[in-house]
Amino acid sequence: MFTLRWTVEADRSYRELKADAERNLAARTRKSKPKSSKAEGPFKQVHKTLQLLRSNPRHPGLQTHEYRSLEHPYDPSGKVFEAYAQHKTPGAYRVFWCYGPGKGELTIIAVTPHP
Repeated sequence: MFTLRWTVEADRSYRELKADAERNLAARTRKSKPKSSKAEGPFKQVHKTLQLLRSNPRHPGLQTHEYRSLEHPYDPSGKVFEAYAQHKTPGAYRVFWCYGPGKGELTIIAVTPHP
């Protein structure tokens, strides 16, 4: 199991996504609606992606691959990776991450919808 570290930007994005999902869940519960909202789905999928990253960054469902447009926060020659939280969805969420700074650690650089 890897320990997750977060950049300020990634932590903020994840917390906003979570807060939005929790607000929608509370409103849905109050109104007794059984179907989850559009805000709940992406949060669940991003959360699951993070759990898979912690246990196995090479899990086939993540479709992890190197991403060259972001800089590694600790090592200029280090690799940054992109993991899919959603597939075939407009604005599908992606998780950008790298190994480090320490052994057994992953740094979450960004949680963002794909442009």
